[in-house]
Amino acid sequence: MTLRFEVDAVVLDIEGTTSATGFVVDVLYPYSRSRFGALLSERSGDPEVARAVAQVRELLGDPDADAAGIEKALGAWLDEDRKATPLKTLQGIIWSEGFARGDLVSHFYEDVVPALRAWHAAGVRLHVYSSGSVAAQRAWFRSSPEGDLLPLVSGLYDTENAGPKQEPESYRRIAEATGTAADRLLFLSDRPGELDAAREAGWHAVGIRRPGEPYYEQGVGDHAQAGTFDEISVISSRSTT
Repeated sequence: MTLRFEVDAVVLDIEGTTSATGFVVDVLYPYSRSRFGALLSERSGDPEVARAVAQVRELLGDPDADAAGIEKALGAWLDEDRKATPLKTLQGIIWSEGFARGDLVSHFYEDVVPALRAWHAAGVRLHVYSSGSVAAQRAWFRSSPEGDLLPLVSGLYDTENAGPKQEPESYRRIAEATGTAADRLLFLSDRPGELDAAREAGWHAVGIRRPGEPYYEQGVGDHAQAGTFDEISVISSRSTT
């Protein structure tokens, strides 16, 4: 059965939704872990790095934490898969450079890119909302196996510019930032808590359930669900289709 929506914009989660969580955990996490130390020692004066370091110290409750202590905390948060904003910021810096060098190529499920291109062509705006930083999102879409997908995307949102993904207020911020009415937005994610928050903010929400993903067995509660993007039909009011 195809789920049909007439909306003006689709907002996409990445891990478990457009792309395999396993790729992020098995490829990107080790890549960043091996480079945290060098980033902290060589580029502590960079404004973005310095800001993230200050945020780590604040989260630790230790304003005097040195580089070794910060690196240890980052590694522990990686092990916990904690969605800490400074962790995501520093990962984003490292991943962006890795993608730019060609060390990394992002992953998308095979049903995703054709759907994104079709929705974009139909006049539907596409946005991304991920716990990964905006810098990481930009690099991810720019460095896909099918080339640069960033021109398909109108906006990028993370936990810093929008807020935590399981809080309705974050989705209200995105709606305001995009100038789109809540009932004209569709959110796609594999995480039930995020879907709940989007729906509470007045959005449409569909749970993506892909075998092998962390939330597959748990399910998506009482939300509409799809196994692939092929099962979702999106039409914009601006479309003549």
